[in-house]
Amino acid sequence: MGSFDDTLSAIEHNPAFLTACTTQFRGIERESLRINEELLITQSAHPELLGSALTHPQVTTDFSEAQLEFITAVHPRIDTCLYDLQKLHQFTCKQLALMNETLWAGSMPPALPDDRPIPVAQFGTSNVAQMKTTYRHGLVNRYNANMQTISGIHYNFSMSDKFFVHLQQMSSDALSHQTFKTKQYFNLIRNFHRYSPLFVYLFGASPAFDESFIPTNHQLREDVLTLNNTCYLPYATSLRMSDIGYTSEAQKSLYICFNNLENYTESLREAIKETYPPYEALGSQYEDGQYKQLNNALLQIENEFYGTIRPKRVCASGEAPINALSRAGVEYVEVRCVDIDPFKPMGLDSETLIFLDMLLLYCLLEDSPEFSELSCRQAQDNLAAVIKEGRNPSLDIFDPSATHKKVRFNDWCIELLGKLEKIAKLMDTLQAESPYTKTLKQQLEKCQKPETTPSARVIEALREYGDHSSFMHHQNAIWQQYFLDKPFSEESLSAFKTIAANSIAQQQAIEQADNQSFEAYLANYYEQY
Repeated sequence: MGSFDDTLSAIEHNPAFLTACTTQFRGIERESLRINEELLITQSAHPELLGSALTHPQVTTDFSEAQLEFITAVHPRIDTCLYDLQKLHQFTCKQLALMNETLWAGSMPPALPDDRPIPVAQFGTSNVAQMKTTYRHGLVNRYNANMQTISGIHYNFSMSDKFFVHLQQMSSDALSHQTFKTKQYFNLIRNFHRYSPLFVYLFGASPAFDESFIPTNHQLREDVLTLNNTCYLPYATSLRMSDIGYTSEAQKSLYICFNNLENYTESLREAIKETYPPYEALGSQYEDGQYKQLNNALLQIENEFYGTIRPKRVCASGEAPINALSRAGVEYVEVRCVDIDPFKPMGLDSETLIFLDMLLLYCLLEDSPEFSELSCRQAQDNLAAVIKEGRNPSLDIFDPSATHKKVRFNDWCIELLGKLEKIAKLMDTLQAESPYTKTLKQQLEKCQKPETTPSARVIEALREYGDHSSFMHHQNAIWQQYFLDKPFSEESLSAFKTIAANSIAQQQAIEQADNQSFEAYLANYYEQY
């Protein structure tokens, strides 16, 4: 494939290629905790009014019974995707209002009192349900329950097959179509690791957390500041993504830098198969009516591997995700570093999606050299630095284009936004207004005025409201009323209730169809690896 500029020129001069390039598909998965009147995580079970967490296509749970997850369908347009997510919020908020509950407005959880257990998600009595719950008990035993209460947003992104056909014709690559497509998605993934610090700076919204989040036997970094019962780092952007938040020290021994599909799947396969002594010490034996974990390897299943972005494919029933990838290649990518912005009703809006689309398309079209172990580690170090110090005007990072060179982070951000301007103009070619160029200007302002970033605004709000919980409670109430006040037809309400009822019937059918022990089911599942 030619240079980035050559590729853009080829797209601009080929109407069919241009149309394919501006046709993108996306879906959103948004997590949020259910909060009771005491401003604590609710202890109640997943509401039957919302349907079955196991089988509902759009409303499920993540780690906890109290941690809802909304899943939109796949959409070719940003506005319809957000409308889908809005309807899920409206329906859910109407049901939660009947229970005097609200949705938590941020990524980091509310106060977590020691005497209030965090209810682990339950999915029923079927084997697949037991596997889901056992996996979550494994997370508790391996890390801790507090870490699992962090919520975020996942963004699923793909390009049309026609786009890859045009791209392959331009590159004269003789690979099969799916192999070429998979290769290009891995190029995107490596570049996203290089350039994601820009996104985390611009959209990170978790610079603080309630002090109860850190277990009493853990030592905080010396530079962590406190405000009443809130802990924060003054220049932080996304502590959710830091070693304070949703990370794993054990997984640092796992070297996966996305150079190709074979390396990726084989590395994960070994991490799921090979015994990891600290987890072996936990044992997977049955105790107090529950297995402690699914296995004693470094990873129980692929989902336990923490990362900012993943290659994905829709799996067949019971199929392991890496087997699906090996069988048919990458279908889309899942971006996992999106914080819930408490200043936005659904935690994100069109600005977030427009910028992500631009950045991901840039990552796909820009040259993407394979990682060496050094360049991979430096990309990880860059992200870690921006997570904790992104708004520090003196922050330097490793230049992704020159392994042994450091650059001022803010200068690098402005330079990268300049490159994205070409993508913005391309995407605006078929738009009546110029949403991509407009969004890019908003991001440039955040670089010029760090106080306008979501993370800086959260710090300012903490000072105004006194602490993390008070600010988030204020936002909870605002967005709850926002969704209750929005028009929601009886037809829509009835349709959601029907889906919920059908999902409960589907769960019951799965339970009745089970004809083997959980031990046999689990053994059969792991035979895939």
